[in-house]
Amino acid sequence: MTTPRDLRVKAAALRSAHDTLRPALELYLALHSRPELPGREHRTAARLAREAADAGFTVTRDVGGHGVVAVLRSGDGPAVMLRAELDALPVRERTGLPYASKIRAMGTDGRHTPVMHACGHDAHLAALVATARALAGPQARGEWSGTLLLVGQPAEETLTGARAMLADGLYTRFPRPDTVLAQHLAPLPTGCVAHAAGPATAAGVTLAVTVRGHGGHAALPWLGGNPLEAAAAAVTRLRPLMPAGVLLTTGTFHSGEQANVLPERADLTLGVRGFDEAAVARAAATVEAVFHEAGTGDLSVTVAPRTPLVPCQTGDLVLRAAVRHAHEAVLGPTRVLTCPPSTAVEDFAWYGPAGAALHGAPAVRTAYWMTGATGPAQWRAAPGTTAREKLAALPPNHSPRFAPDPVPTLRTAVAALTAAALRSLGPGSGSG
Repeated sequence: MTTPRDLRVKAAALRSAHDTLRPALELYLALHSRPELPGREHRTAARLAREAADAGFTVTRDVGGHGVVAVLRSGDGPAVMLRAELDALPVRERTGLPYASKIRAMGTDGRHTPVMHACGHDAHLAALVATARALAGPQARGEWSGTLLLVGQPAEETLTGARAMLADGLYTRFPRPDTVLAQHLAPLPTGCVAHAAGPATAAGVTLAVTVRGHGGHAALPWLGGNPLEAAAAAVTRLRPLMPAGVLLTTGTFHSGEQANVLPERADLTLGVRGFDEAAVARAAATVEAVFHEAGTGDLSVTVAPRTPLVPCQTGDLVLRAAVRHAHEAVLGPTRVLTCPPSTAVEDFAWYGPAGAALHGAPAVRTAYWMTGATGPAQWRAAPGTTAREKLAALPPNHSPRFAPDPVPTLRTAVAALTAAALRSLGPGSGSG
């Protein structure tokens, strides 16, 4: 049933998407053309801080790295945090767009690498700023009460930024949120959002492995154990050993410089992910064991902090229903989809009950949804007759050809985030 508050939320969200579209697009284009790698987002953080301050927020920088926290109070009511990510990926952009990134930067391995916003974080930030400006404006201030927090999180792609911000006092130095909201682009049609029927994203563990050998001449391989071959043999052994429902991927593999020289070491990173956290932990232990068996000399395995599941709105059925209802009211029920769980991993879950041991706040609720980024023309042109076939043919997130259609994407992202924020904040003096 549509209530008067639903109508006010819809009007405010659509007004927000309309009035802020031009500045949101300008910000998106600027961010897209100048991306920064995880942990090095100083320029992006500065731009977000300036935009938030201009909108009237009290801004703090350098929280947990380059993290940005902005706070705006408007009377009594719940505290609602809107989170977006600052970082990009070491990917060479191949979209052919006039605003494509040409940036190169120093990677974690000490080499220069191309950098691209290949996951939509630039759109997340542009939508965050547009929503903040709309909610801070005189037309919307009467529609809500409470405390609105904006968080620009660094280092999401390395799955370390959320924990770093929490460790640096995100929930103690600033108002502790009752609700945390976030959205993520996906190659769905623009104008649509999607809520997961189960976990929104998977649990995961990243392992960095170094296998050491002795080096030597390729003509005498028996004198210097080859760490490259040992590491490759371990990788090929692993896949059939993974528990059912667990994915194993090898993301990097670096070893050797020349065919006639045996390398002294092989360095690789592997990711384990799935929807059963216990199975993911067992799989990670199996990876360690197999590499220890295959090592030709010294071996080191570094396990990054695990990433928990991002549940479907944390299992809080009241919040889940409220956010989805708000999206249906604004976008129309046919444009609010139900999607299967994604095998992507995210560190967003640390802000909610999954991170209670980190921040001591088990009552924090989180809502997370996907926002479509494929424009109508691109969707029609994609091969296939069903949505599943078209999604399989479209460039996914992290692809060098991932190219959101910016105008309809931002229009939907701003409307969806504004609606979710207004439903989570308290009613304002103008709400009747």
